[in-house]
Amino acid sequence: MTVSHPHSHASSHPDKSEAERAAETARHEQLRQRLPATALLLDQRQAGQIASADIDAYVALNWLEWQGGGLHLTIVGRNVCAQLAPAAS
Repeated sequence: MTVSHPHSHASSHPDKSEAERAAETARHEQLRQRLPATALLLDQRQAGQIASADIDAYVALNWLEWQGGGLHLTIVGRNVCAQLAPAAS
């Protein structure tokens, strides 16, 4: 009889190890924390200062999109930034 571990994530990502999933989660959180600064660079027309790997990741996450030759926040990206903004008192 085979018993699976109750906390096993093998069914959701059978091709990824626990370490790979942890690294992916850490990278996602790192990008999330940096998105407001990235948005500021875009507003200042300084997109050249954003690493191309970060741009690719943001586009893959649907947080940024190419539009008319320029890079812009998507509605999802704006929502992520709003979640990170300090609450008004």
